[in-house]
Amino acid sequence: MVFDPQQETVRLNEAEARARRKRSLAIGAVLVVLVVLFYVVTLFKIAG
Repeated sequence: MVFDPQQETVRLNEAEARARRKRSLAIGAVLVVLVVLFYVVTLFKIAG
């Protein structure tokens, strides 16, 4: 990770970019699972 003071951005190397992508996918998967879980629980509460 290199800080460039002129652009004020951080450039990630290949390993860091892969790690960030894996984290993002994991967080997205957890969110999808939670949405589906809430939906199913709501259906059971309404039906019951």
